[in-house]
Amino acid sequence: MANSNQPQRLISLYLFVKDLTATIRFYESLGLDVEHVSDQFARGSWNGDAVLEFGTAALTRSYDPAWQESEGLSKVTINFELGSRESVDAMYEKLVADGFIGHLAPCDPLWQARFAIVEDPDGNYVGLHSQRNGDADRARERGGNQ
Repeated sequence: MANSNQPQRLISLYLFVKDLTATIRFYESLGLDVEHVSDQFARGSWNGDAVLEFGTAALTRSYDPAWQESEGLSKVTINFELGSRESVDAMYEKLVADGFIGHLAPCDPLWQARFAIVEDPDGNYVGLHSQRNGDADRARERGGNQ
């Protein structure tokens, strides 16, 4: 029996955004199905399960008057898996061509997946990964051989 004091499941990741229209454009470019709920809130989903929500400062202050907007760049990376190494390169090139900031051009880090980072309109890092090779990649991450 599950402990009723523990979270049962992750329902969404919520991002505070400055420009909702630009944020929607970015995440739709990534392939998310984004529902524009109001001029202050939107909700994106993929694979019919995971949800990413976007809300403006005005919306947040409407229910939390003590909320303080953070300063500086987010220290979180939101990671998406794409179908292939070539898909990572293509998505990175598409997003940069669409005017979004490329932070890390596609490369092959130690875990052997193709990887790149772009910034969303609020400076959040968005990682693009190719599929990984399970156990072999975990061994490389730990410094072991294949």
